Amino acid sequence: MTKSKLNELPDLNKNELQILNILWKSEEGYSIREVHDQIAEENAWAYSTTKTTMDRMVKKGLLCRQSFHGVYLYSAAISKPAGIAKLVNFFMKEVLDMDSGSLLALFGRSKSLTENEIDELETLLKNKRNDKK
Repeated sequence: MTKSKLNELPDLNKNELQILNILWKSEEGYSIREVHDQIAEENAWAYSTTKTTMDRMVKKGLLCRQSFHGVYLYSAAISKPAGIAKLVNFFMKEVLDMDSGSLLALFGRSKSLTENEIDELETLLKNKRNDKK
């Protein structure tokens, strides 16, 4: 999703971001049960809530789903930088009223993003600024 514009990305909520964070760590994807087991304690969700949330995320274009031996495996349909860019843009604009350059400097020191992910995040945020002009 590197070439997508920020405007084209669906909005994310906290629960969706939590699920994406789990799926971004997996190359092959996870079943709903595997995701649920990782978030159930923190969220106190029923399995059906995790399933409903993930199915909605597929419809929003946030997740991909494929059948593997009778079990659906879910994977992220958007990259980590794209997901973060969507949230960061909202936070910068609505909460902090600041430009993306200041925030990108902060992400540059983050250990949770690779250099390529930081570059992608920067590109998405720059594209968003250029769309405004």
